[in-house]
Amino acid sequence: MSRRPRRRAALLAALTAAALTSCSDSGSPAPRWKPRPGLAWQWQLDGRVDPSADVPVYDIDGFENSAADVARLHRAGRKVICYVNVGAWEDFRPDRDAFPGSVLGRPNGWRGERWLDIRRLDVLRPIMERRFDMCRDKGFDAVEPDLVEGYGDDTGFPLTARDQLAYNRMVAAIAHERGLSVGLKNDLPQIPQLVADFDFAVNEECAQYGECGELAPFVEAGKAVFHVEYTQRRGDFCPEARRLGLSSMVKRPELGVWRSPC
Repeated sequence: MSRRPRRRAALLAALTAAALTSCSDSGSPAPRWKPRPGLAWQWQLDGRVDPSADVPVYDIDGFENSAADVARLHRAGRKVICYVNVGAWEDFRPDRDAFPGSVLGRPNGWRGERWLDIRRLDVLRPIMERRFDMCRDKGFDAVEPDLVEGYGDDTGFPLTARDQLAYNRMVAAIAHERGLSVGLKNDLPQIPQLVADFDFAVNEECAQYGECGELAPFVEAGKAVFHVEYTQRRGDFCPEARRLGLSSMVKRPELGVWRSPC
């Protein structure tokens, strides 16, 4: 691998920093990060982060990575997104006992996980607030709340689209109250109602299912769409993804270090 000339590397770093952040000369707190379309990213949820990918955005597990891990990425000029599951209980998380049995539904297909009764905002809000406090305190720039479309699954609860909208807006508000930007994970049918509440989108397999056009409202609003495919070949979807302004790559389902970007 060849090294870039120092001058070119410095220019690229400056351009990336401009795309990632807005700075304030007044000494006031920096505004919330608002990622723009087209930013390259790494998505690694399998274990502690490996910082070897040369990209400006990392999305990593909030529990499995420390403040030191986040700081190391920041020193390298990266923005860092905190992955947190907000739609299902996980028996391997340190706060698993904070969830009363009354909000635990059916298994969701992932080992050790059960759907949550998202209608119980009174129970779930303080738990999610503590989780987002963790993300903020570790220095993350943003949150990726996962499983925010349970109303379309067999959760064991009679969830409606209205229930999901209320819950997703609550999640976005919790993030914003802590100065964190927040991404809408999948939930394509509710993008028109939620695009104003979220700062970016995270999508899995929109090309596989012919749905990438539904993410256009985010790009049109100047908000990044971080997108992965698992089984599609790059040549089959990357041209369309670039045309739409998506930040796309191929990943293996375990979401380890390997990535193949468009």
